[in-house]
Amino acid sequence: MNLKKQLKTKNDVFRMDYTDPDLLEIMGEKLISWLPKFPHEYVIVCIGTDRSTGDALGPLIGSFFTELRPRHMTVYGTLKKPVHAANLHDYVRHIERRHRCPFIIAIDACLGKSRSVGSIVTGVGPIKPGAAMNKQLPEIGNIYITGVVNVSGFMEYSVLQNTRLSIVIDMAKKVTAILDQIDRQLTHGRKLPAMISQKNIASSKIDI
Repeated sequence: MNLKKQLKTKNDVFRMDYTDPDLLEIMGEKLISWLPKFPHEYVIVCIGTDRSTGDALGPLIGSFFTELRPRHMTVYGTLKKPVHAANLHDYVRHIERRHRCPFIIAIDACLGKSRSVGSIVTGVGPIKPGAAMNKQLPEIGNIYITGVVNVSGFMEYSVLQNTRLSIVIDMAKKVTAILDQIDRQLTHGRKLPAMISQKNIASSKIDI
Protein backbone atom coordinates (compact mmCIF):
# COMPACT_ATOMS: atom_id res chain seq x y z
CA MET A 1 0.00 0.00 0.00
CA ASN A 2 1.35 3.37 -1.03
CA LEU A 3 0.86 6.64 0.83
CA LYS A 4 3.32 9.18 -0.58
CA LYS A 5 4.62 9.78 -4.10
CA GLN A 6 7.09 12.43 -5.24
CA LEU A 7 6.35 13.84 -8.69
CA LYS A 8 8.35 16.36 -10.65
CA THR A 9 5.48 18.37 -12.11
CA LYS A 10 1.74 18.65 -11.65
CA ASN A 11 1.28 17.63 -15.28
CA ASP A 12 2.58 14.18 -14.37
CA VAL A 13 -0.45 13.34 -12.20
CA PHE A 14 -4.13 13.03 -13.02
CA ARG A 15 -7.08 12.06 -10.84
CA MET A 16 -10.79 11.39 -11.16
CA ASP A 17 -13.47 10.02 -8.85
CA TYR A 18 -14.29 6.41 -9.56
CA THR A 19 -18.00 7.27 -9.87
CA ASP A 20 -17.42 9.81 -12.66
CA PRO A 21 -19.37 8.60 -15.73
CA ASP A 22 -16.55 9.76 -18.01
CA LEU A 23 -13.83 7.95 -16.07
CA LEU A 24 -13.12 5.20 -18.61
CA GLU A 25 -12.89 7.48 -21.60
CA ILE A 26 -10.93 10.33 -20.04
CA MET A 27 -8.54 8.36 -17.85
CA GLY A 28 -8.04 5.77 -20.55
CA GLU A 29 -7.00 8.48 -23.00
CA LYS A 30 -4.68 10.03 -20.41
CA LEU A 31 -2.91 6.74 -19.74
CA ILE A 32 -2.62 5.96 -23.44
CA SER A 33 -0.99 9.36 -24.00
CA TRP A 34 1.78 8.30 -21.60
CA LEU A 35 2.53 4.99 -23.31
CA PRO A 36 5.69 4.66 -25.42
CA LYS A 37 5.42 5.02 -29.18
CA PHE A 38 7.52 1.95 -29.91
CA PRO A 39 6.76 -1.72 -29.13
CA HIS A 40 7.31 -2.79 -25.53
CA GLU A 41 6.49 -5.69 -23.30
CA TYR A 42 3.72 -4.38 -21.06
CA VAL A 43 3.72 -5.60 -17.47
CA ILE A 44 0.98 -4.89 -14.92
CA VAL A 45 2.12 -5.21 -11.29
CA CYS A 46 -0.82 -5.19 -8.87
CA ILE A 47 0.52 -4.69 -5.35
CA GLY A 48 -1.32 -5.56 -2.15
CA THR A 49 -2.67 -8.40 -0.07
CA ASP A 50 -5.97 -10.18 0.40
CA ARG A 51 -5.37 -10.14 4.16
CA SER A 52 -6.44 -6.50 4.39
CA THR A 53 -9.66 -5.14 2.88
CA GLY A 54 -8.21 -1.79 1.87
CA ASP A 55 -4.97 -3.26 0.60
CA ALA A 56 -6.81 -5.81 -1.55
CA LEU A 57 -7.40 -3.29 -4.34
CA GLY A 58 -4.33 -4.37 -6.31
CA PRO A 59 -4.92 -8.15 -6.07
CA LEU A 60 -8.60 -7.68 -6.97
CA ILE A 61 -7.63 -5.73 -10.09
CA GLY A 62 -5.05 -8.38 -10.98
CA SER A 63 -7.63 -11.15 -10.62
CA PHE A 64 -10.39 -9.32 -12.52
CA PHE A 65 -8.03 -8.38 -15.36
CA THR A 66 -6.51 -11.85 -15.60
CA GLU A 67 -10.02 -13.29 -16.04
CA LEU A 68 -10.39 -11.12 -19.16
CA ARG A 69 -7.33 -12.81 -20.67
CA PRO A 70 -5.39 -9.73 -21.81
CA ARG A 71 -3.60 -10.23 -25.13
CA HIS A 72 -0.72 -7.80 -24.78
CA MET A 73 -0.11 -7.44 -21.05
CA THR A 74 1.44 -9.75 -18.46
CA VAL A 75 -0.17 -9.50 -15.02
CA TYR A 76 1.53 -10.05 -11.68
CA GLY A 77 -0.40 -9.85 -8.43
CA THR A 78 -3.74 -11.59 -7.94
CA LEU A 79 -5.79 -12.78 -4.97
CA LYS A 80 -4.26 -16.24 -5.30
CA LYS A 81 -0.72 -15.01 -6.00
CA PRO A 82 -0.40 -11.52 -4.49
CA VAL A 83 2.59 -9.23 -4.87
CA HIS A 84 3.28 -7.76 -1.44
CA ALA A 85 6.00 -6.53 0.88
CA ALA A 86 7.45 -9.99 1.51
CA ASN A 87 7.95 -10.93 -2.14
CA LEU A 88 8.15 -7.65 -4.08
CA HIS A 89 11.95 -7.86 -4.40
CA ASP A 90 11.62 -11.37 -5.87
CA TYR A 91 9.02 -10.22 -8.40
CA VAL A 92 11.17 -7.28 -9.44
CA ARG A 93 14.07 -9.64 -10.14
CA HIS A 94 11.76 -12.06 -11.96
CA ILE A 95 10.40 -9.29 -14.20
CA GLU A 96 13.93 -8.10 -14.99
CA ARG A 97 14.94 -11.64 -16.02
CA ARG A 98 11.82 -12.57 -17.96
CA HIS A 99 10.95 -9.33 -19.75
CA ARG A 100 13.21 -7.35 -22.02
CA CYS A 101 12.95 -3.63 -21.29
CA PRO A 102 9.37 -3.88 -19.97
CA PHE A 103 7.01 -0.94 -19.62
CA ILE A 104 5.52 -1.40 -16.15
CA ILE A 105 2.17 -0.11 -14.94
CA ALA A 106 2.21 -0.34 -11.14
CA ILE A 107 -1.10 -0.51 -9.28
CA ASP A 108 -1.64 -0.06 -5.56
CA ALA A 109 -4.07 1.18 -2.93
CA CYS A 110 -3.32 4.36 -1.05
CA LEU A 111 -4.64 6.52 1.77
CA GLY A 112 -5.34 10.24 1.47
CA LYS A 113 -7.43 13.14 2.66
CA SER A 114 -11.09 12.50 3.37
CA ARG A 115 -12.21 14.46 0.32
CA SER A 116 -9.97 12.30 -1.88
CA VAL A 117 -11.42 8.94 -0.86
CA GLY A 118 -12.77 7.28 -3.98
CA SER A 119 -10.28 9.00 -6.29
CA ILE A 120 -8.32 7.04 -8.85
CA VAL A 121 -4.95 8.68 -9.33
CA THR A 122 -2.59 8.08 -12.23
CA GLY A 123 0.84 9.51 -12.86
CA VAL A 124 4.17 9.26 -14.61
CA GLY A 125 6.99 7.60 -12.72
CA PRO A 126 7.27 4.87 -10.08
CA ILE A 127 5.44 4.37 -6.83
CA LYS A 128 7.06 3.34 -3.56
CA PRO A 129 4.92 0.62 -1.96
CA GLY A 130 4.87 0.37 1.81
CA ALA A 131 5.60 4.05 2.45
CA ALA A 132 2.66 4.33 4.82
CA MET A 133 4.05 1.47 6.92
CA ASN A 134 7.64 2.74 6.80
CA LYS A 135 8.73 -0.34 4.86
CA GLN A 136 11.83 -0.18 2.70
CA LEU A 137 10.61 -1.55 -0.62
CA PRO A 138 11.85 -0.90 -4.16
CA GLU A 139 10.16 1.71 -6.31
CA ILE A 140 8.39 0.22 -9.30
CA GLY A 141 6.57 1.37 -12.41
CA ASN A 142 6.98 3.59 -15.45
CA ILE A 143 3.49 4.89 -14.73
CA TYR A 144 1.14 4.09 -11.88
CA ILE A 145 -2.52 3.80 -10.95
CA THR A 146 -3.54 4.17 -7.32
CA GLY A 147 -6.91 4.16 -5.65
CA VAL A 148 -7.56 6.24 -2.52
CA VAL A 149 -9.47 3.73 -0.42
CA ASN A 150 -9.55 5.48 2.96
CA VAL A 151 -8.27 8.36 5.11
CA SER A 152 -4.62 8.66 6.15
CA GLY A 153 -3.04 10.21 9.20
CA PHE A 154 -3.67 7.84 12.09
CA MET A 155 -3.27 4.07 12.59
CA GLU A 156 -2.97 3.37 8.87
CA TYR A 157 -2.87 -0.41 9.32
CA SER A 158 -6.14 -0.39 11.25
CA VAL A 159 -7.72 1.98 8.71
CA LEU A 160 -6.85 -0.40 5.87
CA GLN A 161 -8.25 -3.34 7.80
CA ASN A 162 -11.55 -1.51 8.31
CA THR A 163 -12.00 -0.16 4.78
CA ARG A 164 -15.35 -0.98 3.19
CA LEU A 165 -15.04 -3.86 0.76
CA SER A 166 -17.76 -2.48 -1.51
CA ILE A 167 -15.81 0.64 -2.49
CA VAL A 168 -12.65 -1.41 -3.04
CA ILE A 169 -14.45 -3.84 -5.36
CA ASP A 170 -16.17 -1.03 -7.26
CA MET A 171 -12.87 0.80 -7.76
CA ALA A 172 -11.17 -2.43 -8.82
CA LYS A 173 -13.81 -3.02 -11.52
CA LYS A 174 -13.32 0.50 -12.88
CA VAL A 175 -9.54 0.20 -13.05
CA THR A 176 -9.91 -3.23 -14.67
CA ALA A 177 -12.14 -1.71 -17.33
CA ILE A 178 -9.53 0.97 -18.03
CA LEU A 179 -6.78 -1.63 -18.39
CA ASP A 180 -8.97 -3.71 -20.65
CA GLN A 181 -9.62 -0.87 -23.07
CA ILE A 182 -5.89 -0.06 -23.14
CA ASP A 183 -5.09 -3.71 -23.92
CA ARG A 184 -7.57 -3.56 -26.80
CA GLN A 185 -5.69 -0.55 -28.18
CA LEU A 186 -2.35 -2.33 -28.17
CA THR A 187 -1.44 -4.12 -31.35
CA HIS A 188 1.50 -5.90 -32.95
CA GLY A 189 2.24 -8.84 -35.20
CA ARG A 190 2.91 -11.00 -32.15
CA LYS A 191 1.43 -11.06 -28.67
CA LEU A 192 4.51 -9.35 -27.23
CA PRO A 193 5.91 -6.77 -27.55
CA ALA A 194 3.04 -4.43 -28.36
CA MET A 195 2.39 -0.81 -29.19
CA ILE A 196 -0.61 1.47 -29.07
CA SER A 197 -2.81 1.53 -32.17
CA GLN A 198 -4.55 4.55 -33.64
CA LYS A 199 -8.04 3.11 -33.47
CA ASN A 200 -10.70 4.59 -31.22
CA ILE A 201 -10.78 3.28 -27.68
CA ALA A 202 -12.99 0.22 -27.64
CA SER A 203 -15.68 -0.31 -25.06
CA SER A 204 -14.75 -2.43 -22.06
CA LYS A 205 -15.76 -6.06 -21.63
CA ILE A 206 -16.31 -5.74 -17.88
CA ASP A 207 -19.69 -4.77 -16.48
CA ILE A 208 -19.32 -1.69 -14.32
